[in-house]
This record gives sequence, C-alpha cells and structure tokens, in this order.
Amino acid sequence: MAGISAAYHLALKQPADRILLVDEREPLTLTSDKGTQAYRNWWPGPDDTMMRFISRSIDLMEDLADQCDNLFNLNRRGYVFLTGDTENIPAMQRQAEMVSALGAGPLRVHTGGEDYIRSKPEGFRDSPIGIDLVLDPATILDTFPFITDRVVAMIHARRCGWLDSVRLGNWLLERLVEDGVRVIRDRVDSVNTTGGRVGPITLASGTRIDAQSFVIAAGPLLKEAGAMLGLDMPVINELHGKVAFRDHLGKAASGAPMMLWEDAVYLNWTESERRELASREDTRFLLNEFPAGVHFRPRGEDELLMIWTYDTHPHEGPLLPAVFPGYYGEICFRGLSRMIPVLSAYFGKVNDFVVDGGYYCKTRDNRPLIGPLPIEGAYVVAALSGYGIMASQAAGELLAAHVTGEPLPDYARAFRFERFDDPAYEAFLKQLGSTSGQL
Repeated sequence: MAGISAAYHLALKQPADRILLVDEREPLTLTSDKGTQAYRNWWPGPDDTMMRFISRSIDLMEDLADQCDNLFNLNRRGYVFLTGDTENIPAMQRQAEMVSALGAGPLRVHTGGEDYIRSKPEGFRDSPIGIDLVLDPATILDTFPFITDRVVAMIHARRCGWLDSVRLGNWLLERLVEDGVRVIRDRVDSVNTTGGRVGPITLASGTRIDAQSFVIAAGPLLKEAGAMLGLDMPVINELHGKVAFRDHLGKAASGAPMMLWEDAVYLNWTESERRELASREDTRFLLNEFPAGVHFRPRGEDELLMIWTYDTHPHEGPLLPAVFPGYYGEICFRGLSRMIPVLSAYFGKVNDFVVDGGYYCKTRDNRPLIGPLPIEGAYVVAALSGYGIMASQAAGELLAAHVTGEPLPDYARAFRFERFDDPAYEAFLKQLGSTSGQL
C-alpha cells in the first residue's frame, strides 16, 4: 500500500509513464491485507505530529471514497474504549481531553443518554467527529447490550472506522496502470551507489534500470532493502496477528464499532482447565494477568476480527509467511469473553479460529521513515508500523513532495531518516518509545 500510494501521488505531479513499480509478489499480499484495515484520528501526544499526519491521510482517503462512490467501503463507526473499573475514569477523561486538544475534535461528556448519537454502520458523511465520553452505564448497555454489565464508562472516538484496503489498493493500481505507470513482477537485486548516488538498479531477472530516483517501500523487508544501499535502517519488526472467528450464534452485534477493553484481565478458564494449565510449564503463563487492550471489530454479518497486542518483543528478521503460536487464537477469544460474556457459550466448542497477520516494521519512536536517504536519489516510505493503511495516503503525498521538490508540510521533519542522529532528539525519544500511539 505504501508503494502504490507513493506511485499514485507521484503520478499526480509528473508523467505517469516515468514511474515503475517493482514487486516480486502480487501487490498488497505481504502485509497490506493482513491487518484489521482500520483507521483512527485518536493519537495521544506528547505533541500533535501524528494527529495532523493521520488526519491529513483520512482527508485524502475520504476524497478518494467520494471519487469512486466509496468502492472500498470506508465507514466511520468509531473506536470505543470501555472500562469496568471506576478508578480508570479520571485517566480516560484526561486522555480524551488531551486527544481532543490535539485536534481530534470536540469532547462531549454524557452523564445520561439523551445527547449521545449512535454511529451509522455504513458510510462516513454526516457522521459525528470528535469524542464522546459516556459516564452512564445504562446508556452504554443500551447501545451495546452484549457488553459485560460491569462496564462503567466509555470513550467513543468518532473519526475512526475501517475500510477494504485491498479494494482501495487495487482501485489505485488500476488507475495507475491506465495512466501509464508500469508494474514489473520482479525483485530488486542490487543498487549501484558509486559516487554516493543511486546508479543502475539490477533486478533478479537481470533487467537493468537507470533511474533518477529509487524509492524503498519494502515493509518488513526494510532492513534488507536498506542494506543494498549500505544503510542500517533503524527499525525492528514485531509480529502481530489477528484472529477471525465466526460468531454463528450471533452473540456480538454485526453493526458494532471497533471495541477495546481498557482493563487488564485474567483469561476465562474453568476450574478443571486451570488445573490442567497449571500442571504444565509451557501453559502455566496462560493463568497470568494479561495487559489491557483486547479488541475486536465485526467483519460481515457473523464474523469477528480479534486483536490483542500483549507481546511486543522484536524480531531480528521477518519469517515469511508469518507463523503464530497455536494458542494465540484461544488467548484472544478467552480475553475477549471478559468484555463480551455471552461468548462463553462457545467455550469448549470452538476449534476453527483463523489466525493470520504480519509484522509491524517500527522505529524507536514508532513514527514512520519518509523522505530522502543519505544516498543521493534514494528515498524511503516505510516503518509504517501498525498504521500503514490509515497513513498510506499522507505518506504517499509526503514522499512525492520530497521527490519532486515541492513544499513540505511542517510534520515532514519528524519523519526524516536522520532524526536519530540529532542528540537533542534523544531527549524527546524518552517521551515516546516504540509503542507510542499503539493500541
């Protein structure tokens, strides 16, 4: 998606037949079809850099949706954050106030249900923006009756939702090909950097390409791609999965938003299951407390996509295709049942989780790398972590501005490759970290 978006925005600024996309795989099949395909303008600080960047990208996605009669089904159902712990309410309110002040839109606090507006299941026009903080459990349960009655508060971030990223990517790609962009199924094998600038590029097929500019949009293969230029790209890869589960009993509403449980939980096991898990060293950890953040969104009429970022240890190199622990689906399902108790009806009856996913390619500040590299003529649009789909259009637009020499938005500096060489930036890094902005 990053490469297609970069090509699309370059083609808006120069002749399309000067642009060549090289991919050894079917486009959009390495990581761009592996996530939840969601977007959000919910970006806590410490500053408004990511908020402005992603908001610009959402603007562009909405414009594209208008151009194609919303072929890729962009919705604005929102992100809903829930807690069953009254002690969490002050922190949730502070965070909502901060995100609102950073540019997410107005904050509305509801102690009753009179003024709260439910989200529309389809489309995005004429839907609220901003944030609703609902402090009335009755309103929450009336809106989402499948949620645990322990719930005490809810944040509903409005300019959020999801889309069909494969449809979007293929629609952009079709437009590019119609306009003259060439697509080659091949692999970049080497890049000549004699004299400190990009020279001839050789593909695995033996084809040689003379190019003025070389843009790396390699996703989790960024380190490998950078090494061809003699660069050590400052990134790590984290393995992230999603679980597809068919809710054939209709226990969770198909029209729900993205929903996240903000409390740490113990997995929901029966007493006999607990005894069995405790008896084995390799399963004992399943009895430990797991961090907050288990979440889901519906897909279609009877399927849930479940996600839980409880493990963020880095991987030196991506194993492709990605491989996930056999217990990942069970962990997500049991954790989600704390938020949706009716899912317990499936306990002992479910063995058909479908697990897939990919890698978050991340920098130390969890912000992207977009712009020129130390080799003249070389550029990067990568390290888009878990927000690649939602950031793709602003990332492509920014990359194109760098390549063509057009004026840059003021957030451009925050994503430059050389920022990690600035000693002053080290102090700022302490406020961020590799999970900054990650749900």
